[in-house]
Amino acid sequence: MPDNNTVTLVITHAIKSGQAARYEQWLERIMPTAARYPGHLGVHVIRPTTGNDVYNIVIRFDTLENLTAWTKSAEREVLVDEIKPILSQDDHLEVRTESAFWFTPETPTIKRPAKWKQFLITLAVIFPSTNIIPPVTAVLFPSLKGSLGLNFINVALVVALVVWLWMPIMTRLFAGWLKK
Repeated sequence: MPDNNTVTLVITHAIKSGQAARYEQWLERIMPTAARYPGHLGVHVIRPTTGNDVYNIVIRFDTLENLTAWTKSAEREVLVDEIKPILSQDDHLEVRTESAFWFTPETPTIKRPAKWKQFLITLAVIFPSTNIIPPVTAVLFPSLKGSLGLNFINVALVVALVVWLWMPIMTRLFAGWLKK
């Protein structure tokens, strides 16, 4: 895939029992460090469920080149070396070059939600968005009524809301249900 696609890095860390507080402190240091790198688009930490000690960190970058700059950086190497003693296994890295990465990644410890659950969550954000945005843009851009330009604005706003606002909220809000 070309370097100009959004890329997602999924890092899986299994930590030793009783080390969660130390790992959380480490996350508080590494996440802002990664955020300073060019092209960083955000991070989401999927914390362990009861009975396991596996963290999944999902980091998005705008290009594969910028992701590689972060993963190969001396700063990251120092921070990863620092945390290795509390990991019960080597870290597992997976790079995805998908343009959308809404649902929990499929890893050895976390399964992707059932397709029907993905459908319901997606429907729950698309349906209201497609019914709210057009009346608002019709008021804001009355001269574009019925035009392809207005349709483009509507679609762009719906997609932006879904990708950057609604899906992150919904996947966090329904995380327990999605994992069942």
